[in-house]
Amino acid sequence: MEVLFDFLAVGAFGNFTLGNLMMLLVGGLFIYLAIAKDYEPLLLVPIGFGILVGNVPFSDGMKIGIYEEGSVFSILYQGVTNGWYPPLIFLGIGAMTDFSCMLSNPRLVMLGAAAQAGIFLTFMGALFLGFEVNHAAAIGIIGGADGPTAIFLASQLAPEYLGAIAIAAYSYMALVPVIQPPIIKLLTTKQERLIRMKPSKPVSKRLRIMFPIIAFLLAAMVAPGAITLLGMLFFGNLLKESGVTERLAKTARNSMIDIITILLGLCVGISTDASRFLTPESLKIFVLGAGAFAVATASGVLFAKLMNVFQKDKINPIIGAAGVSAVPDSARVCQMVGAKEDPQNFLIMHAMAPNVAGVIGSAVAAGVFLSRLVN
Repeated sequence: MEVLFDFLAVGAFGNFTLGNLMMLLVGGLFIYLAIAKDYEPLLLVPIGFGILVGNVPFSDGMKIGIYEEGSVFSILYQGVTNGWYPPLIFLGIGAMTDFSCMLSNPRLVMLGAAAQAGIFLTFMGALFLGFEVNHAAAIGIIGGADGPTAIFLASQLAPEYLGAIAIAAYSYMALVPVIQPPIIKLLTTKQERLIRMKPSKPVSKRLRIMFPIIAFLLAAMVAPGAITLLGMLFFGNLLKESGVTERLAKTARNSMIDIITILLGLCVGISTDASRFLTPESLKIFVLGAGAFAVATASGVLFAKLMNVFQKDKINPIIGAAGVSAVPDSARVCQMVGAKEDPQNFLIMHAMAPNVAGVIGSAVAAGVFLSRLVN
């Protein structure tokens, strides 16, 4: 019996807490939303199962936990804590992104820029709630709805809040189809939602090749802290557009990004050990993240309405919501909302312009914070 009790003491039964139960339920909820509701399954399934793995308690010293030096999970987690995984994700995103929609209608870039207001308002909100300036900057990036960027900046400026920031960012990315439609409908009229935009103009291959080179140089000079993320993003895009490195582009946008997504999602989920994750600060981060995402969506929509005041060629303000960096989910939501009003109104290609601009904008914002705040 003594041997039995000692065995139970080092396992889950001897170390289980109410916090572990709560996190296990959260992990189950993530998996349910991914499978039953199809909310970002490529993210929520790895994260949800990772939460289950990270909240089965055990005694210290067994070298199986993500926070125990030398364990397998600890080694894999270094890709998160040291910021290796996010740039590789950006390489894959660049290799699968077509910037033609943005280049054919450059004015839509402004919608992607306007949506970044959520980042800076959340930054100020975090300062108001008592977070240090470095931590507030990392929390603010949640407003861009860009999980890899949020993880990258948190690994540099707020490693103690990395798990909460990552879970918040990816949770709100997954809930784009739930959060954005009510905000869009609240801020627009039926007449505005029925606006049909002119078809996009074709973009030459030369311009598509030149864009990642010129855009990288300009962005890097403005915000050198964004060199890591934007360098990989535009490098991946050059692989795609050059036409001579299709094998590399295919690897980046398929095998590589899939492998990194699995490792990143699983490690982020495992890092949510209840004793470290369930804190008042984590709750504040989740509240700020929700507000940030709502503000970012509203800012894009309202700025589109403002642009319409000064121009004859009207923009459907629905696509302003795509200014957040959740690619391509925000663009799909814009198409869905527009199609409910007019099934023949195809907005997705127009919405992709602010959507990809938002990816660049959130990376630049992260670069600005990193340039100013890193020691």
